[in-house]
Amino acid sequence: MISDEFDAAWQATWPAADYAQTGGLRVGRGLGGGGRVSAARVTGPWAPADIAKAEAQHAAWDQPPLFAIEDGDPIARALADRGYVRTRPTLILSAPVAPLAEPPIPPVMALECWPPLAILRELWTEQGIGPDRQAVMGRVAGPRVAILGRIDDRAAAAGFAAVHGNIATLHALAVLPGFRRRGLAGWMVRRAARFAAAQGAGTLALAVTEANREARALYDALGFHRIGSYAYWTR
Repeated sequence: MISDEFDAAWQATWPAADYAQTGGLRVGRGLGGGGRVSAARVTGPWAPADIAKAEAQHAAWDQPPLFAIEDGDPIARALADRGYVRTRPTLILSAPVAPLAEPPIPPVMALECWPPLAILRELWTEQGIGPDRQAVMGRVAGPRVAILGRIDDRAAAAGFAAVHGNIATLHALAVLPGFRRRGLAGWMVRRAARFAAAQGAGTLALAVTEANREARALYDALGFHRIGSYAYWTR
């Protein structure tokens, strides 16, 4: 099970525009920001009628019904009975900040800024993280930073990190295809860890799909370990 501490950090560092409680489920208003902010999630004891209420709330906000369910949660059976299918299985990973932040980062390899530079917004958009998802970053109330990755004298990667309590989370990490597998993503992660350390956070967390083997290999090498998993349920 994902801890309450991590769950609170995840929502604080990647927040929906609004939330509605439908019994034991909480629905996010995503405004086009993706499944992580729009999916309904279990927050307490639920009844089958709560699923219908969540569906109605999705409809009221003009977004497709979607549920983010931790692996092993019994609500999955109820969703399957209503015609939902499991998609995009995702792992939650974390690592201690201190060892990640220790190695010196090569000059101009991974740079911090806020608000995001125009080139960062262009990089995100090029990699499918458009304005609606970038707007999620603007809703974060706590410490936050955009990270620009450079290699071969050009901007080639973008990332976002934010801190809530003792946990920093890394979101929207994207490296242009022609510059992958050259170590840039690793330095981006280490820059996020340095930001986390400066804010007093002791843990860096992130999410990665099970299918993304390349990214999972990188995170394994950096010392991340699995602390939970979930999948989206959709019709």
